[in-house]
Amino acid sequence: MRASWPLLLASLLIAGCSTVPPRGTGDLGVVIERDAGRVQVVDTTARASLGRVNGLGDLSHASVVFARDGRYAYVFGRDGGLTKVDLLLRRIDRRVMQAGNSIGGAISQDGRFVAAQNYAPGGVKVFDAVTLAPVADIPAVYGNGRLSKVVGLADAPGNRFVFSLFDAGEIWVADLADPAHPAITKFPAGKQPYDGLITPDGRHYIAGLFGEDGLALLDLWHPEQGVRRILDGYGRGEQKLPLYKMPHLRGWAVAGTRAYLPAIGRHEILVVDTQSWQETARIPVAGQPVFAIVRPDGRQVWVSFAFPDNQHVQVIDTESGRLVRTLEPGQAVLHLEFTPRGEAVWVSSRDDGKVTVYDTARLEKLAELPAAAPSGIFFTHRAGRTGF
Repeated sequence: MRASWPLLLASLLIAGCSTVPPRGTGDLGVVIERDAGRVQVVDTTARASLGRVNGLGDLSHASVVFARDGRYAYVFGRDGGLTKVDLLLRRIDRRVMQAGNSIGGAISQDGRFVAAQNYAPGGVKVFDAVTLAPVADIPAVYGNGRLSKVVGLADAPGNRFVFSLFDAGEIWVADLADPAHPAITKFPAGKQPYDGLITPDGRHYIAGLFGEDGLALLDLWHPEQGVRRILDGYGRGEQKLPLYKMPHLRGWAVAGTRAYLPAIGRHEILVVDTQSWQETARIPVAGQPVFAIVRPDGRQVWVSFAFPDNQHVQVIDTESGRLVRTLEPGQAVLHLEFTPRGEAVWVSSRDDGKVTVYDTARLEKLAELPAAAPSGIFFTHRAGRTGF
């Protein structure tokens, strides 16, 4: 008993000095405040801001993944900065400048590794998730020693990363079973893959093609079969429209046995059967879609748009395949994020400096939060999902 008193006293002193009460992280998230180079930490239950973390650099194309326990957010900046943010203490835990031009990243299945995809120098760099110490460097070399921009990086089962080479027209799979010596498998994909998604089960990787009228599909259960072309010629014979913004593809576009994919430069959402990978329908929408995001229960798809229609958000009922509501949250809607079970969705309006929260059942506004030029919204429930 006498020996335990110093430990008890130390514990009481530590508890007394703590400024952060104990809490879980399941209802936390971050809003990117792009112009200010910071993130706003939010509580999705209270629909409230908890504070801000500054000093994250150029966040003009920022994305975020989370540690398995949801405590840490890894923020990938456009300037090549990779920042590990402690959401509970609301401060930077680690930060490295790992490239000259970067557009996103992923975290491995077991949570040990964080990977960044880079435009300059082209390639993927892998880091220890705890210390941000470098683990592997995978240059995207093709042709006569040239480096390709890397896009569409996603985590896959088996501690693999899958990504596309925009300039090389290839899909690469990096197996990190031996992190110091990643095993790389390369597949021809088509002209200019611009983004990629991996299905929620981790089986299929799809790359959108900017240079061709179609998409590239890789079955990760049977990679020996190579890349298969799907939706080939979906815009054939029709006049192309000016492209204002490239659409985004992620795992959030899949609901049950259907995928909802933004058509490049067209005012349509393509509906695809995920068993046959054949097109089953097209849904006309208000403009060029950028994000098509499925509510967690699969009942709705929320769509955002490129300029000049980016003040709109449209809601599609997946049972009927019809548009059920057009909303106008604010000017320059950039991102949408559902709460973990989908009862609410948060929408960022960059030019109006706010985030709007909607009830997804009644399609009514629940709250507004001020934010400085908000763009991406990312919630910690992504930590438990493949492709997020």
